[in-house]
Amino acid sequence: MGREVDASRGVAVVTGGSAGLGRAIVRELSGRGWDVAILARGEDGLAGAVQDVQASGRRGLGVPTDVADREAVERAADRVESELGEIDLWVNNAMTGVFGEFLDTDPGDFERATAVDYFGFVNGTRAALSRMTARDRGHVIQVGSALGHRGIPLQAAYCASKHAITGFTESVLTELIHNGSRVSLSRVDMPALNTIQFNWVKSNLPHHPQPVPPIYQPEVGARAVADVADRPRRRTWVGESTVATIIGNRVLSPFMDWYLARTCYSGQQAPAVRDPMLAPNLFSPDEGDHGAQGVFAARSLRWSPQTWAIGHRRASAAAAALAAFGVVSALAAWARR
Repeated sequence: MGREVDASRGVAVVTGGSAGLGRAIVRELSGRGWDVAILARGEDGLAGAVQDVQASGRRGLGVPTDVADREAVERAADRVESELGEIDLWVNNAMTGVFGEFLDTDPGDFERATAVDYFGFVNGTRAALSRMTARDRGHVIQVGSALGHRGIPLQAAYCASKHAITGFTESVLTELIHNGSRVSLSRVDMPALNTIQFNWVKSNLPHHPQPVPPIYQPEVGARAVADVADRPRRRTWVGESTVATIIGNRVLSPFMDWYLARTCYSGQQAPAVRDPMLAPNLFSPDEGDHGAQGVFAARSLRWSPQTWAIGHRRASAAAAALAAFGVVSALAAWARR
Protein backbone atom coordinates (compact mmCIF):
# COMPACT_ATOMS: atom_id res chain seq x y z
CA MET A 1 0.00 0.00 0.00
CA GLY A 2 2.85 2.45 0.75
CA ARG A 3 4.31 4.22 3.69
CA GLU A 4 2.09 5.58 6.43
CA VAL A 5 2.01 9.32 7.10
CA ASP A 6 0.26 11.56 9.57
CA ALA A 7 -3.49 12.03 9.60
CA SER A 8 -4.94 13.36 6.37
CA ARG A 9 -5.14 17.07 5.77
CA GLY A 10 -8.44 16.37 4.07
CA VAL A 11 -9.84 15.29 0.72
CA ALA A 12 -8.57 16.97 -2.43
CA VAL A 13 -9.87 16.69 -6.00
CA VAL A 14 -7.55 17.34 -8.96
CA THR A 15 -9.07 17.54 -12.42
CA GLY A 16 -6.78 16.47 -15.24
CA GLY A 17 -4.66 14.74 -12.62
CA SER A 18 -3.69 11.74 -14.72
CA ALA A 19 -0.79 13.42 -16.53
CA GLY A 20 1.31 16.55 -16.87
CA LEU A 21 1.03 19.30 -14.28
CA GLY A 22 -2.05 17.65 -12.79
CA ARG A 23 -0.09 14.45 -12.14
CA ALA A 24 2.66 16.45 -10.44
CA ILE A 25 0.01 18.21 -8.29
CA VAL A 26 -1.47 14.84 -7.30
CA ARG A 27 1.95 13.61 -6.19
CA GLU A 28 2.75 16.82 -4.30
CA LEU A 29 -0.57 16.95 -2.45
CA SER A 30 -0.53 13.28 -1.45
CA GLY A 31 3.07 13.69 -0.30
CA ARG A 32 1.89 16.47 2.00
CA GLY A 33 -0.83 14.34 3.55
CA TRP A 34 -3.92 14.82 1.37
CA ASP A 35 -6.24 12.05 0.26
CA VAL A 36 -6.65 12.71 -3.47
CA ALA A 37 -9.37 12.00 -6.02
CA ILE A 38 -8.36 12.33 -9.65
CA LEU A 39 -10.85 13.29 -12.36
CA ALA A 40 -9.63 12.58 -15.90
CA ARG A 41 -10.56 10.58 -19.01
CA GLY A 42 -7.61 8.20 -19.48
CA GLU A 43 -8.02 5.10 -17.35
CA ASP A 44 -4.34 4.07 -17.55
CA GLY A 45 -3.25 7.48 -16.28
CA LEU A 46 -5.93 7.42 -13.60
CA ALA A 47 -4.70 4.05 -12.34
CA GLY A 48 -1.11 5.31 -12.26
CA ALA A 49 -2.09 8.47 -10.38
CA VAL A 50 -4.00 6.44 -7.78
CA GLN A 51 -0.90 4.28 -7.30
CA ASP A 52 1.15 7.45 -6.72
CA VAL A 53 -1.28 8.54 -3.99
CA GLN A 54 -1.26 5.15 -2.34
CA ALA A 55 2.55 5.06 -2.42
CA SER A 56 2.43 8.16 -0.20
CA GLY A 57 0.28 6.30 2.31
CA ARG A 58 -2.88 8.18 1.41
CA ARG A 59 -6.20 7.17 -0.06
CA GLY A 60 -6.60 7.65 -3.80
CA LEU A 61 -9.62 7.47 -6.08
CA GLY A 62 -9.70 7.70 -9.87
CA VAL A 63 -12.98 8.77 -11.44
CA PRO A 64 -13.22 8.69 -15.27
CA THR A 65 -14.65 12.12 -16.09
CA ASP A 66 -14.87 14.51 -19.01
CA VAL A 67 -14.89 17.88 -17.24
CA ALA A 68 -16.70 19.49 -20.19
CA ASP A 69 -19.75 17.40 -19.15
CA ARG A 70 -21.38 19.26 -16.25
CA GLU A 71 -23.51 16.32 -15.12
CA ALA A 72 -20.51 13.99 -15.21
CA VAL A 73 -18.57 16.37 -12.96
CA GLU A 74 -21.47 16.47 -10.50
CA ARG A 75 -21.65 12.67 -10.45
CA ALA A 76 -17.90 12.50 -9.88
CA ALA A 77 -18.14 14.90 -6.94
CA ASP A 78 -20.91 12.80 -5.42
CA ARG A 79 -18.79 9.67 -5.77
CA VAL A 80 -15.76 11.35 -4.17
CA GLU A 81 -17.76 12.42 -1.14
CA SER A 82 -19.39 9.01 -0.89
CA GLU A 83 -16.09 7.09 -0.98
CA LEU A 84 -13.50 9.47 0.49
CA GLY A 85 -15.51 12.02 2.46
CA GLU A 86 -16.32 15.70 2.20
CA ILE A 87 -14.21 17.60 -0.33
CA ASP A 88 -11.92 20.15 1.32
CA LEU A 89 -9.83 21.19 -1.69
CA TRP A 90 -10.72 21.27 -5.39
CA VAL A 91 -8.01 22.00 -7.98
CA ASN A 92 -9.27 22.84 -11.48
CA ASN A 93 -6.42 21.92 -13.80
CA ALA A 94 -7.74 19.86 -16.74
CA MET A 95 -6.82 21.21 -20.16
CA THR A 96 -6.44 20.29 -23.80
CA GLY A 97 -5.45 22.29 -26.81
CA VAL A 98 -4.98 22.87 -30.50
CA PHE A 99 -1.97 24.64 -32.03
CA GLY A 100 -2.33 26.70 -35.19
CA GLU A 101 -3.53 30.03 -36.50
CA PHE A 102 -7.12 30.88 -35.62
CA LEU A 103 -8.43 30.82 -39.20
CA ASP A 104 -6.75 27.46 -39.82
CA THR A 105 -8.30 25.89 -36.72
CA ASP A 106 -11.40 23.76 -37.23
CA PRO A 107 -14.32 25.43 -35.42
CA GLY A 108 -15.22 22.15 -33.75
CA ASP A 109 -11.69 21.82 -32.39
CA PHE A 110 -11.78 25.39 -31.11
CA GLU A 111 -15.10 24.83 -29.36
CA ARG A 112 -13.94 21.54 -27.83
CA ALA A 113 -10.78 23.14 -26.42
CA THR A 114 -12.87 25.96 -24.95
CA ALA A 115 -15.34 23.48 -23.47
CA VAL A 116 -12.55 21.72 -21.57
CA ASP A 117 -10.24 24.63 -20.78
CA TYR A 118 -12.92 27.10 -19.69
CA PHE A 119 -16.24 25.35 -19.05
CA GLY A 120 -14.38 22.50 -17.38
CA PHE A 121 -13.30 25.05 -14.76
CA VAL A 122 -16.82 26.46 -14.52
CA ASN A 123 -18.25 22.97 -14.00
CA GLY A 124 -15.63 22.07 -11.41
CA THR A 125 -16.08 25.35 -9.54
CA ARG A 126 -19.85 24.87 -9.42
CA ALA A 127 -19.55 21.31 -8.15
CA ALA A 128 -17.06 22.34 -5.47
CA LEU A 129 -18.72 25.54 -4.27
CA SER A 130 -22.23 24.07 -4.15
CA ARG A 131 -20.90 21.66 -1.54
CA MET A 132 -18.39 23.90 0.21
CA THR A 133 -20.56 26.99 0.70
CA ALA A 134 -23.23 24.89 2.42
CA ARG A 135 -20.57 23.86 4.96
CA ASP A 136 -18.91 27.32 4.94
CA ARG A 137 -15.44 25.85 4.47
CA GLY A 138 -13.23 24.63 1.68
CA HIS A 139 -10.83 25.90 -0.96
CA VAL A 140 -10.95 26.01 -4.76
CA ILE A 141 -7.73 26.58 -6.72
CA GLN A 142 -7.84 27.53 -10.40
CA VAL A 143 -4.70 26.66 -12.37
CA GLY A 144 -4.29 29.71 -14.56
CA SER A 145 -1.51 30.87 -16.82
CA ALA A 146 0.59 33.84 -17.81
CA LEU A 147 -1.40 33.46 -21.05
CA GLY A 148 -4.51 34.40 -19.08
CA HIS A 149 -3.08 37.93 -19.03
CA ARG A 150 -1.28 38.05 -22.38
CA GLY A 151 -2.39 36.26 -25.54
CA ILE A 152 0.15 34.77 -27.94
CA PRO A 153 -0.18 33.49 -31.53
CA LEU A 154 -1.08 29.90 -32.40
CA GLN A 155 -3.01 29.24 -29.15
CA ALA A 156 -6.13 31.38 -29.45
CA ALA A 157 -8.49 28.87 -27.81
CA TYR A 158 -6.21 28.26 -24.84
CA CYS A 159 -5.38 31.94 -24.31
CA ALA A 160 -9.04 32.94 -24.55
CA SER A 161 -10.02 30.27 -22.04
CA LYS A 162 -7.35 31.32 -19.56
CA HIS A 163 -8.44 34.96 -19.89
CA ALA A 164 -12.02 33.85 -19.25
CA ILE A 165 -10.95 31.93 -16.14
CA THR A 166 -9.34 35.10 -14.78
CA GLY A 167 -12.55 37.13 -15.12
CA PHE A 168 -14.78 34.27 -13.98
CA THR A 169 -12.72 33.67 -10.83
CA GLU A 170 -12.63 37.36 -9.91
CA SER A 171 -16.41 37.58 -10.34
CA VAL A 172 -17.15 34.55 -8.19
CA LEU A 173 -14.63 35.68 -5.58
CA THR A 174 -16.45 38.99 -5.11
CA GLU A 175 -19.70 37.08 -4.61
CA LEU A 176 -18.12 34.93 -1.90
CA ILE A 177 -16.78 38.05 -0.18
CA HIS A 178 -20.18 39.76 -0.41
CA ASN A 179 -21.85 36.75 1.20
CA GLY A 180 -19.30 36.58 4.01
CA SER A 181 -18.28 33.08 2.98
CA ARG A 182 -15.24 31.45 4.56
CA VAL A 183 -14.61 29.38 1.43
CA SER A 184 -11.32 30.34 -0.24
CA LEU A 185 -10.93 30.85 -3.99
CA SER A 186 -7.44 31.13 -5.46
CA ARG A 187 -5.83 31.42 -8.87
CA VAL A 188 -2.28 30.19 -9.53
CA ASP A 189 -0.89 31.40 -12.87
CA MET A 190 1.71 29.13 -14.46
CA PRO A 191 4.71 29.69 -16.74
CA ALA A 192 5.70 27.40 -19.62
CA LEU A 193 5.97 23.86 -18.25
CA ASN A 194 7.55 20.68 -19.58
CA THR A 195 4.43 18.52 -19.67
CA ILE A 196 3.11 15.76 -21.87
CA GLN A 197 0.56 18.13 -23.46
CA PHE A 198 3.10 19.09 -26.10
CA ASN A 199 3.19 15.46 -27.25
CA TRP A 200 -0.56 14.98 -27.55
CA VAL A 201 -1.91 18.44 -28.37
CA LYS A 202 -3.61 18.63 -31.77
CA SER A 203 -1.17 20.59 -33.89
CA ASN A 204 -1.26 22.23 -37.30
CA LEU A 205 2.39 23.29 -36.98
CA PRO A 206 5.13 21.97 -39.29
CA HIS A 207 7.41 21.07 -36.35
CA HIS A 208 7.00 19.51 -32.91
CA PRO A 209 5.23 22.02 -30.60
CA GLN A 210 7.04 23.25 -27.52
CA PRO A 211 6.37 25.59 -24.58
CA VAL A 212 7.77 29.10 -24.97
CA PRO A 213 11.12 29.22 -23.11
CA PRO A 214 12.10 29.55 -20.34
CA ILE A 215 10.60 26.16 -19.48
CA TYR A 216 10.04 24.88 -15.95
CA GLN A 217 9.50 21.34 -14.80
CA PRO A 218 5.87 20.68 -13.79
CA GLU A 219 6.97 19.99 -10.22
CA VAL A 220 7.75 23.71 -9.85
CA GLY A 221 4.12 24.55 -10.55
CA ALA A 222 2.87 21.67 -8.39
CA ARG A 223 4.80 22.93 -5.37
CA ALA A 224 3.26 26.38 -5.83
CA VAL A 225 -0.25 24.92 -5.93
CA ALA A 226 0.40 22.87 -2.79
CA ASP A 227 1.87 25.92 -1.03
CA VAL A 228 -1.31 27.88 -1.82
CA ALA A 229 -3.35 24.94 -0.55
CA ASP A 230 -1.37 25.11 2.69
CA ARG A 231 -1.73 28.88 3.02
CA PRO A 232 -4.51 30.24 0.80
CA ARG A 233 -3.90 33.44 -1.14
CA ARG A 234 -6.10 34.82 -3.89
CA ARG A 235 -3.54 35.35 -6.65
CA THR A 236 -0.15 33.76 -7.23
CA TRP A 237 2.21 34.16 -10.17
CA VAL A 238 4.59 31.24 -10.67
CA GLY A 239 8.06 31.82 -12.09
CA GLU A 240 10.03 34.87 -13.08
CA SER A 241 8.82 34.64 -16.69
CA THR A 242 5.17 34.82 -15.59
CA VAL A 243 5.87 37.92 -13.52
CA ALA A 244 7.73 39.54 -16.43
CA THR A 245 4.99 38.66 -18.94
CA ILE A 246 2.13 40.01 -16.84
CA ILE A 247 3.87 43.22 -15.79
CA GLY A 248 5.39 43.73 -19.23
CA ASN A 249 1.99 43.50 -20.88
CA ARG A 250 0.55 46.04 -18.48
CA VAL A 251 3.15 48.69 -19.21
CA LEU A 252 4.39 47.82 -22.71
CA SER A 253 1.50 46.13 -24.50
CA PRO A 254 2.23 47.57 -27.99
CA PHE A 255 5.81 46.33 -27.71
CA MET A 256 4.55 42.92 -26.54
CA ASP A 257 2.27 42.71 -29.58
CA TRP A 258 5.23 43.27 -31.89
CA TYR A 259 7.66 41.07 -29.95
CA LEU A 260 5.35 38.06 -29.63
CA ALA A 261 4.27 38.28 -33.27
CA ARG A 262 7.95 38.23 -34.22
CA THR A 263 9.19 35.47 -31.88
CA CYS A 264 6.33 33.16 -30.88
CA TYR A 265 5.92 31.30 -34.15
CA SER A 266 9.42 29.85 -34.00
CA GLY A 267 9.42 29.93 -30.18
CA GLN A 268 6.59 27.40 -30.03
CA GLN A 269 8.22 24.88 -32.36
CA ALA A 270 11.15 22.52 -31.87
CA PRO A 271 12.51 21.31 -35.24
CA ALA A 272 15.23 19.29 -33.48
CA VAL A 273 12.72 17.12 -31.60
CA ARG A 274 12.18 13.94 -33.59
CA ASP A 275 10.04 12.08 -31.03
CA PRO A 276 6.75 11.09 -32.69
CA MET A 277 3.63 12.87 -31.46
CA LEU A 278 1.06 10.88 -29.54
CA ALA A 279 -2.51 10.70 -30.78
CA PRO A 280 -4.29 14.01 -30.07
CA ASN A 281 -6.30 13.88 -26.85
CA LEU A 282 -8.67 16.68 -27.83
CA PHE A 283 -11.77 14.47 -28.11
CA SER A 284 -10.58 11.19 -26.59
CA PRO A 285 -7.78 10.22 -24.19
CA ASP A 286 -4.56 8.62 -25.36
CA GLU A 287 -3.84 5.13 -24.07
CA GLY A 288 -1.06 4.57 -21.56
CA ASP A 289 0.25 6.23 -18.42
CA HIS A 290 2.42 9.19 -19.46
CA GLY A 291 3.33 10.67 -16.09
CA ALA A 292 4.08 14.33 -15.47
CA GLN A 293 7.05 15.39 -17.60
CA GLY A 294 7.34 15.88 -21.33
CA VAL A 295 10.28 15.67 -23.74
CA PHE A 296 12.01 18.94 -22.78
CA ALA A 297 13.50 17.86 -19.44
CA ALA A 298 17.06 18.71 -20.47
CA ARG A 299 16.05 22.34 -21.06
CA SER A 300 13.76 22.74 -18.06
CA LEU A 301 14.35 24.56 -14.79
CA ARG A 302 13.75 22.57 -11.62
CA TRP A 303 13.71 25.50 -9.21
CA SER A 304 12.77 29.16 -9.11
CA PRO A 305 13.70 31.69 -6.41
CA GLN A 306 10.34 33.38 -6.95
CA THR A 307 8.41 30.17 -6.28
CA TRP A 308 10.66 29.34 -3.33
CA ALA A 309 9.58 32.66 -1.82
CA ILE A 310 5.91 31.64 -2.20
CA GLY A 311 6.47 28.62 0.01
CA HIS A 312 8.79 30.40 2.46
CA ARG A 313 7.05 33.71 2.98
CA ARG A 314 8.45 34.47 6.42
CA ALA A 315 12.02 33.74 5.38
CA SER A 316 11.67 35.73 2.15
CA ALA A 317 10.07 38.66 4.01
CA ALA A 318 12.91 38.61 6.53
CA ALA A 319 15.48 38.50 3.72
CA ALA A 320 13.78 41.42 1.95
CA ALA A 321 13.69 43.41 5.19
CA LEU A 322 17.36 42.66 5.82
CA ALA A 323 18.25 43.73 2.29
CA ALA A 324 16.25 46.95 2.67
CA PHE A 325 17.95 47.66 5.99
CA GLY A 326 21.33 47.15 4.34
CA VAL A 327 20.48 49.58 1.56
CA VAL A 328 19.21 52.20 4.01
CA SER A 329 22.30 51.77 6.20
CA ALA A 330 24.60 52.15 3.21
CA LEU A 331 22.81 55.28 2.05
CA ALA A 332 22.94 56.72 5.56
CA ALA A 333 26.67 56.04 5.79
CA TRP A 334 27.23 57.66 2.40
CA ALA A 335 25.19 60.73 3.46
CA ARG A 336 27.33 61.21 6.57
CA ARG A 337 30.52 61.49 4.53
